[in-house]
Amino acid sequence: MEHSLIGHLHFGGANISYRKKFRLFIIVASVVLILSAIKLAIHYSGLELLDLNRLVTSGIAGAIFIIGFMLSSILADYKEAERIPAAIRTEIEAIDGDLEMFAEEETTFDVAKHRGIMVALLAKLRTGLGHAKDHKDITPALDELAKLTPILGRLEGLGMASNFVVRLRNSQDRLRSSLLRIYTIQRVEFVPSVRVLVQTLVSSIIILLMLLKTEGDPASAILFGFMAYMFVYVLYLIRLLEQPFAKGHGSVDDVSLFLLDELEEKLRASLNAPEAKEI
Repeated sequence: MEHSLIGHLHFGGANISYRKKFRLFIIVASVVLILSAIKLAIHYSGLELLDLNRLVTSGIAGAIFIIGFMLSSILADYKEAERIPAAIRTEIEAIDGDLEMFAEEETTFDVAKHRGIMVALLAKLRTGLGHAKDHKDITPALDELAKLTPILGRLEGLGMASNFVVRLRNSQDRLRSSLLRIYTIQRVEFVPSVRVLVQTLVSSIIILLMLLKTEGDPASAILFGFMAYMFVYVLYLIRLLEQPFAKGHGSVDDVSLFLLDELEEKLRASLNAPEAKEI
């Protein structure tokens, strides 16, 4: 049953529902509809006080520039986050491959022990990034990785060449670095003052659009809806991208861990194989 559960945890596949794909759109569209209703009430109440002029358009253009700058910075971190699962899988497979080759020469070495650690590491990493753990509980995965240290420390005594031991330790260090990078990304908010700036800018622009005099025709309503949709959507999008590894929140905007899910499935299969039990 556990094996089948892993198969359902793959992300980015054809089984992703349209509800998850359009979750953010539905939320933002609902907010825009509410704002449009408020704008309609303000218009027919005669509370529109501002005339459209160059100062208003310049302010909106400046706000778009600042928001775009922040969004580009967050997207750079998001692209880095997308590369981390591949780096983790590379290091784990490198460690597993070297230890498997060593176990073929040194039959007293239990290769299943380190694989069990790696399986537990991947499982705890996925659990720590889940909604129940607030998407940032990486400490259990780091503790599992630390269990590999005494195993590597005994390898040279068992006959492994020192340069191979050093390479394994370097792989362990790079693996720890990737986990700590995930920990940092999930816990540290991207320049909180800038986020406050964007939130206040969006709020100010929405209020400005509310008080801006319009003709009350369909073209004005469509233009207001478009502007409100753009700014509100960016506000929600920034909030999502600040935690790219947030699993279980009903969205598909999180970084896919399908590489790690496949690796965990592969390691579990090797542990259950008859040859693994004989070592």
